[in-house]
This record gives sequence, structure tokens and C-alpha cells, in this order.
Amino acid sequence: MTTAVLSPPAQEAPRRAVPVWLAVAAASLPMFMATLDNLVLTSALPVIDADLHATVTELSWFMNAFTLSFASLMLTAASLGDRLGRRRVMLAGIVVFTLASIASALSTTPTALIVSRAIQGAGAAAIMPLSLTLLASAVPERLRPVAIGIWSGVSGLGVALGPVIGGAVVEGISWQAIFWLNVPVAIVAIPLLRFAIRESKAGRPRLDLIGTILLGGAVFLGIWGIVHGNDDGWTAASVLGPLVAATLLVPGYLLWASRRRDAVLPLRLFASRSFSAANVIGLLFTLGMFGAVFLLAQYLQVVMGYSPLEAGIRTLPWTAAPMVFAPLAGVLARRIGVRPLLLVGLASQTVALAWFASVTASYAGYGSFVAPLLLAGAGMGLTFAPSATAVLDGLPDSDFAVASSANSTVREFGVAIGIAVLVAVFLAHGGSISPTGYDGAIGPALLTGAAAVGVAALAALFIPGRRRGGTASD
Repeated sequence: MTTAVLSPPAQEAPRRAVPVWLAVAAASLPMFMATLDNLVLTSALPVIDADLHATVTELSWFMNAFTLSFASLMLTAASLGDRLGRRRVMLAGIVVFTLASIASALSTTPTALIVSRAIQGAGAAAIMPLSLTLLASAVPERLRPVAIGIWSGVSGLGVALGPVIGGAVVEGISWQAIFWLNVPVAIVAIPLLRFAIRESKAGRPRLDLIGTILLGGAVFLGIWGIVHGNDDGWTAASVLGPLVAATLLVPGYLLWASRRRDAVLPLRLFASRSFSAANVIGLLFTLGMFGAVFLLAQYLQVVMGYSPLEAGIRTLPWTAAPMVFAPLAGVLARRIGVRPLLLVGLASQTVALAWFASVTASYAGYGSFVAPLLLAGAGMGLTFAPSATAVLDGLPDSDFAVASSANSTVREFGVAIGIAVLVAVFLAHGGSISPTGYDGAIGPALLTGAAAVGVAALAALFIPGRRRGGTASD
């Protein structure tokens, strides 16, 4: 196994050589735990409803509370990591996430579970982006694409296994066990992270409190309005008000950040063509694909009659494929650059979504889904790692945390928009959650997702090409 000596900061004594695989494991394990819990409740909602007697609104908040705090606080966590120590903040995030998991498992009322899920999201916000930052700093630059490929594959596996593990645990044990599973993972992850990953800081002089409020508020209010749009109506005050406020906060932040070098999201990052294009790709890719995942998961249950666990298992050709293709993309990125991989990956997903639209229109059996599921999964695997590599390419290590956090926030925003937009198209074509309600409605929604991913493929053309040494060049 290849190893690399982790070069210590100038102010620290040299440390022992740490195998690269151990650094990858230390950064990936906590991130797997956080991504798993993003969707793990989807299969458990009916059981939780029967136990806690939750309303429909409360059921949606079991998911939305996590998403809102997760997306809104990632940039804040990155800023704190740059200032206080990235490993220290990530360790704190693991502790917060684990304690909130215990509180979730012990919840006896819907309100208690919603609050616990929001705190879980806050912990995850300090795990997801900082894990990539610490990993990128811990491995030699020549091995970085491969390490990020493995990290991306583990991230994709967490998303893939969320509904499956949730369904299996609920059917075999109880919904509370979903959250208890995080405790032994954290017990292993904390000492592993302390041993394998050194501390790092960016030396930022102070926290940009005003910028954090402006940008975090824009993200929070934007996602709030989006997730309520289809239920409350897009012209309702509870939806339109937050969306308008979010829209106004964005130029306010831009004006504020243009005068500060230590802004929570420095505008100078957008001078990097790779960073800017990768974030456009992240938004459109997650918009199209995860909106489609949401609709197809329901289709397998409502129209084809599978249980939540059976439906989750049948989506594995799609959702688990990135575990194979993301590490492969990491290896290839070093040789051919990230742009060809992104073009092939995004084009594959565009074709797969159009294929899904055709298959669902004909009410074909599950066998007809396998090929487009595999194509979509391979495409996702070829997108995850190269896009994560492109976000960091050409930036100094001191900007890794904020760049990674910005990209994670954009992608989370894309997930929220994608579900809202594709569901809105579905409803506009007369769709409903019934065995016959998908007829003539799911096809246009899936084609909308295909269009979004197709535009992301065009954006990939703006990713800088490979130069000698395996990195990108403008």
C-alpha cells in the first residue's frame, strides 16, 4: 500500500508517517455517517407517524429540519475551522451529531424529534465539507484525485444506503435503532480522526459575522421557501416572503463581501474558472438527479407495489454504482483530467433520465429499469469525484475549507430545488400519489431533470483542461 509522510506545519514537530488509506478512512467514516442520515428516515416515516402521531407537516419537518440546518451552517463551520482548527471543529461536529442522534432515538414527541434532527444537521455541517478539506490537505497532491474519488464513492454509498438501511432497521428492529447506529460509528471515528489527520488552520484573522448572517440567512430562507412551495402554494406569504427575502440578501452579501478579503465566502474564489464551473455543475446536477431519485423511489412503491425496503434495494444499481465508479474516476482524473469524465458522466445521466421517462410511460416491468439505473449510477460516479476535485483545483490549501463548504451548500440547495421543481412539474401535469396518478405526469418531470443535467454537461465544457502534471489549466 502506498504511504505518504504528512508534512507538519512549521510550528509543529514532525509526526510519524501515516498510510494514505488510513487518512482516507479517517476522513470518510464520519462523512458516511452524516450522509447516511440525510435520507435514512425516508423509509421510516410511516412507522414514526404511527408511533409519535405526527401530522403531515411534522413528518416533512423530520427531513427538512436536518436539511435546513445542514445547508445553512456549512460555510459557518468552514470559517470556524479555518480560525479554530479544522480537525477540532470536525471533531466537535461528530460529538454534536452523535449526541443529537441519541436525542433523536429518545424522542417521544414530534417536536423533540424535529429539534434533535435540526441539531443533527448542525453537526453534519461541520463534518461533510471539513472532511474533504482535511483529506485534501493530508495526502500528496499526486494522490489527491484518487483519494477524493474514494471519498466521493463513500459519500455516494451513504446516500444510496440511507433508504435501504432505514427500511431494513425499521422492519427488523425499530425506528429508534436508526439513530443508535451512529454511536458505535462515532466511537471508532473520533480516535481514528485524531490519529490519522493532523490539525490545520487557514489563519483567518476573525469570523465574518455579518457576512455569515447575510449568506446563511439567504440559504436558510431560500430553502425554506422552496421546500414549502408545492404544499403551501408558490404565491403564499409563507413561501413568497422567504424567497423574496433570500433574493434580497444575496446582493447585500455581494456588496458586503466585495469590501472584505476575509469574507465568509470570498468573491475572489469565483475568479477560478474551475471553481465557478464546478459549482454550476453541482447545482444543476443535483437538481436534476436527486429530484428524479425522489420521484422514482415513490414510483417503485406506489405504482409497482414494492415495500420501502424492496424499493430501496431495487435502486441500488443506480445509487450504489458511484462506490465503484467514483474511485475509478479518481484514478482516471490524474491521467486525462476531470473535464472528459464530467462530460461523459453528465451525458450518461441525461440519457438515463430520458430513458426513465420512456420506461415509466410504458409501465414496463422492473427489468426494463436495470439498464438505465446502471447508466445513471455510472454517470453519477463519474461526476462526484471530478467535480469535487475541480472545486479545489488551483486554490491554495487555505481556501480548501470554504471552497468545499460552498460547493456542498450549492449541492444541498440543488437537491431542495430539484425535488420542488420536479414535483411541481409532476403536479402541473395532473400527477398524484396513486397507482394511476403517475400516468402522463412523471415523464415530463423526468425530462425536466434530464434538461437540467444536460445544461450541467454544457457547463462542464468550461472546466479548464488538463496540463502537464495532471492538474487543470486555464
